[in-house]
Amino acid sequence: MDSELSEEQQQVQELSDWLDSNPYINGCRSYANLHFFLRTCKFDVERAKRKLKTYYQMRAERIEWFDNCDPLLPEIQELLKLGVFLPIDGVEDEHQRKVVVIRTAAHDPKRHTQNNVFKTSKMILDLLLKLEPDNCARGMVAIMDMQGVQLGHAMQLNPKLIKRSVESWTAYPCQPKLLEFTNAPRHVNLFLNTFRVFMSNKIRNRVVVHREGTIVQCKQLPRELGGLGPSYKELAIKWRHLVEQNADFYVEQGKYKSLLN
Repeated sequence: MDSELSEEQQQVQELSDWLDSNPYINGCRSYANLHFFLRTCKFDVERAKRKLKTYYQMRAERIEWFDNCDPLLPEIQELLKLGVFLPIDGVEDEHQRKVVVIRTAAHDPKRHTQNNVFKTSKMILDLLLKLEPDNCARGMVAIMDMQGVQLGHAMQLNPKLIKRSVESWTAYPCQPKLLEFTNAPRHVNLFLNTFRVFMSNKIRNRVVVHREGTIVQCKQLPRELGGLGPSYKELAIKWRHLVEQNADFYVEQGKYKSLLN
């Protein structure tokens, strides 16, 4: 390697060379992307290689989430308008972590499949990582607002889908530092226990459940969560427009996934 390159540049080059020697992974080789993986793996090259392999394998296997990510598909438009996944305005919480709100019961389970909900959420998350890599690299806080949750929502999440959902959290380069469930129904732990089965001890210890309110300290929380930031409706409008404006990004993203046998 060129001795004039910085250590980080050399590490990114090593990841790029590794992808060249493992073409079946078919990952994005841009400097920004590889540096992001490296940064979120604390500049451990071998760990970044494992993360790249896992991430692009997931994108290949979960075609129901990562194929045909057209923002103008009617089923995607409906969920974007509902605001099922909302990164909040502003930078981060008091620990410098990016905050997102996941509205677990915003959709109608009789009308919208859980896979389409996940697909829409991943589309927004992918765009968020592109637009705010510095904020996201420090970790993320997910506030799961369960307001209005019904039996129909719980019935959509069978153990197989729950397992895939949990696996996707750890496959992404930036992992959740806190998973807070708020407006949780009285018997929520009976439901969450299925999630906990598939969580690592580290992730399991980051789960917090509240009947109401949130422990996340951030002035820009949506008004529905007691903050001073935009409402859910305003955030949904913002992110729908951003997703629509980045249709080419999703076409490009769709090219990158492992080649399955």
